[in-house]
Amino acid sequence: MQVSELLTRTAAVPLAGLAYRTTSAPEPAPDGRIRVGAELAVRIGGHDDYPVLFSRRLELAPEDGGWRVAGEEPDGGAVPLWDLGVVQAVAGAHCLVLATGGGATDAAALAAEADRAVPAVSAVWGGDWAGRLLLELPAGQQQFARLLDVPPADWADMAAVTTAAAGAPSHTPADRVLVNPEAYARLSELGRRVVVTHEATHVATRADTRPWTPLWLSEGAADWTGYRGTGRTARQIAPELAREVAAGRLPTALPADTDFTAGAAGIARAYELAWLACDLIARSHGPQRLVGLYRAVAAAGPGTDRDAQLDRVLRAELGTGLGEFTARWTAEMRALFAADAGG
Repeated sequence: MQVSELLTRTAAVPLAGLAYRTTSAPEPAPDGRIRVGAELAVRIGGHDDYPVLFSRRLELAPEDGGWRVAGEEPDGGAVPLWDLGVVQAVAGAHCLVLATGGGATDAAALAAEADRAVPAVSAVWGGDWAGRLLLELPAGQQQFARLLDVPPADWADMAAVTTAAAGAPSHTPADRVLVNPEAYARLSELGRRVVVTHEATHVATRADTRPWTPLWLSEGAADWTGYRGTGRTARQIAPELAREVAAGRLPTALPADTDFTAGAAGIARAYELAWLACDLIARSHGPQRLVGLYRAVAAAGPGTDRDAQLDRVLRAELGTGLGEFTARWTAEMRALFAADAGG
């Protein structure tokens, strides 16, 4: 990409910082230019306290006794949105949506959902987070996959994902909510609201989400927050799980982290199981106990045995161990769906 084209594509982006750092030795070219590997550090104004990093290949041309960037291209990995086209920006009260493909109307609708989601999330998780979202809306599923550097087919059913962009400390990352426009468009109005609130929850809880936090807790808490106040029944929220229970296949173990892998068989069921676990905690002990448990798991540290450590945290926060909680969750599943089916 030529620098002039880069400037055109990013004209609407409120850049607070853009800098290159070379990462490889120069490779001379026959025309006198040189090519180098580089790291591009980008900060979006009002959103990024730390830069997002991208791997690039730069072409440098000699000029006035120095060098100028004559062109750049990706060097593997995820790419910035402007690699995919001219970026438009729509600002909301609590968000900024960056979009390609001329989807200004879609971007405005997404901004409206984000503006609704932010206060809804803060009502549960408190105000100790930035209280703003940066969302990226590419032109299609292929572009969505390119932003993540993932196989498009595996992520076809993912309506959105929150990424903690590389380059920032884990407690203050440069989060982006990346929206898959094709999957997102297939959702109902309520579905879109739940998805955006789910992703906003991930942003709000990032400081309390650790590698040892089980995904059933982080994904379940995000889904619970998304569905909170919608008036949906358990059968409406967890239809696949309801069918499993009706068929006599009653899960007896909380979902493993691998169950949430994009493209995995049964991923929808894993999310439903996770939602039910967090819903059980919130209904039995109150929403703030769910929040307290989430933060206590983070504060407990990595440990050598995650289940044993989780058992200790559950006992301290809920008065019940992991085995007891799992058994109660299984019993609740049977009773809840039976009551729902009968009503």
